[in-house]
Amino acid sequence: MKYRPSRRTRRLAIGTAVVLALAGTNGPWLYRFGTERYHAYTINQQDYMAENGHWDFLDVPAEFRVNTIHAALLHTGKVLLVAGSGNDQKNFDAKSFRSVLWDPEKNTFENIPTPKDMFCAGHTQLPGGKLLIAGGTKRYEKLEGDVTKAGGLMVVHNEDPDKPVTLPAGTRFTGRDTGRTYVSKDPVLVEKATKVFDKGTGAFLRNEPGLGRIYVEAQKSGAAYETGTEDNYRVSGLSRSDARNVYGIAQKLALDKKDFQGIKEAYEFDPVAERYIPVDPMNEARWYPTLTTLEDGRVLALSGLDEIGQIVPGKDEIYDPRTGKWTYTGVVRRFPTYPAVFLTADGRLFYSGSNAGYGPADVGREPGVWDLESNTFTKVPGLGDPDRMETSATVRLAPAQDERYMVIGGGGVGESEKSSEKSRLVDLTEDAPRFTDGASLSEGTRYPSASLLPDDSVLVTGGSGDYRGRGGSDVLQARLYDAESDTYRRVADPAVGRNYHSGSLLLPDGRVMIFGSDPLYADRENTRPGTFEQRIEIYTPPYLYRDGRPELTAGPERIPRGGTGMFTTRHASSVTSAKLMRPGAVTHVTDTDQRSVALELKRSADGITVTVPENPALVPSGWYMLFVTDADGTPSEGMWVEIP
Repeated sequence: MKYRPSRRTRRLAIGTAVVLALAGTNGPWLYRFGTERYHAYTINQQDYMAENGHWDFLDVPAEFRVNTIHAALLHTGKVLLVAGSGNDQKNFDAKSFRSVLWDPEKNTFENIPTPKDMFCAGHTQLPGGKLLIAGGTKRYEKLEGDVTKAGGLMVVHNEDPDKPVTLPAGTRFTGRDTGRTYVSKDPVLVEKATKVFDKGTGAFLRNEPGLGRIYVEAQKSGAAYETGTEDNYRVSGLSRSDARNVYGIAQKLALDKKDFQGIKEAYEFDPVAERYIPVDPMNEARWYPTLTTLEDGRVLALSGLDEIGQIVPGKDEIYDPRTGKWTYTGVVRRFPTYPAVFLTADGRLFYSGSNAGYGPADVGREPGVWDLESNTFTKVPGLGDPDRMETSATVRLAPAQDERYMVIGGGGVGESEKSSEKSRLVDLTEDAPRFTDGASLSEGTRYPSASLLPDDSVLVTGGSGDYRGRGGSDVLQARLYDAESDTYRRVADPAVGRNYHSGSLLLPDGRVMIFGSDPLYADRENTRPGTFEQRIEIYTPPYLYRDGRPELTAGPERIPRGGTGMFTTRHASSVTSAKLMRPGAVTHVTDTDQRSVALELKRSADGITVTVPENPALVPSGWYMLFVTDADGTPSEGMWVEIP
């Protein structure tokens, strides 16, 4: 008798055939599905997390999601997330400027009224615990083709030695040769002329005219109003004497691309009152500036694009938080925008060569040590790829006393496809400091984020191989760098790509927050425009998955430089190191506030006693997180301590 399969057998056979057919058609999908399920299972295992750490998304309610451009940790333990207009022209036109305050301990959020567009401002921690934020956006860029009215820089000259001249917005400038008229967009103050005398005889030689810079635009649209040569311009509305002494000179007024323009406004953010407090504006408008705290607590403002969209021509200035006033340094030194400039232990400044772009490729790019008082600049040689320092990250390795810096990744100037996998190291305590190549990343990486951790390692994460993640080039990797062995160790991978407008920030509990990303495109083929990444990730390092951690239970809130502080702990016998870590203030993967200062440590039965170094250039006044670690490098939670 012929064998006939049972109904159940036939159903199983048909089901198997269907599964096999689906597998043949959707094999890659089934493989990915299984792989992703297995990966999700693996990365959540305790052993894996203890070795590699873990990434989580921060649950941000919809009404608090912003295009985070800047982030700063405040001494209240809260994090200020600043978007301003968030690189969104619509927000800018609507004057919709955003800041959000996040409390990591309570996981609560609060919208903070934001008075100006702080998009691409500079910021730094002040001695009293406030955050200084200065500069921002006056006008968005216009790409070539979108510009309808010819415009550009007008330099206004005043040859009158007796009085300055103020020209209001709307002042008309008419070319003597072309007869074309251009109109100023803002008011401008032109200082009076300076009398120049012969040093030998004392005889009067000439008047050196005062100068003012202003952006002007043609009255009408079209290429007919472009100029390609220098012309002298009469200023309308002036009296006879002023008409003789005051005039304009412009080199080129055209329909080419118009860059972003900066603002002069400055604010102190008060972490206790949780609001912005206006202070005197800067002397120069700045967009993409760096603010670096000096050893006496004053703040140096460097670089940036000015109110006409050009690099500020070396007019560095200093903010004094005691008076709230800005003064010029009296020296001239030019840098690209967002230059990574750090205060060194001898009071000088170290420029690593890292920057965020904007500026000539041959001006201010070489790294070196800068003596601000004498304006001497000693170049630091040894870079193997000096043409790939833009969009790199620089971190001052722990402890800060060692004066060792690491420059990570980077790329070519502007929209270059070039990127670097290098990590360059330099020791400024050497007689003739020189960069050497350290451990390399697995691939060329622009925009890498780098955060010092309390165990002295560095978390390096994110970035992209090409400009703003073009071609789907985001680097979905994270590594821990060990300075003693000069090695990277691959750890858990983040879920989100991070490129332009991104950064990372150490939190008091030892975790790290990673924010931002502003890709040009949303696909590998570069056909769909990208969108700003509003999701925030939190990385929990491996040391927080160990059994227990040291705990500081009480201690002084203030310790003077050179002074000591006693902190109680039940783990005194296991504590092996103590350090002060300055809270970060980061944007465009640039954070010149980051530093970890090793403290002298003595143990007793009831606790530990730490001694703060006396050097104000090593330990600038302000608030710090005090961390202690055990022999395995497991840190305590940071305890806030003020260095007055």
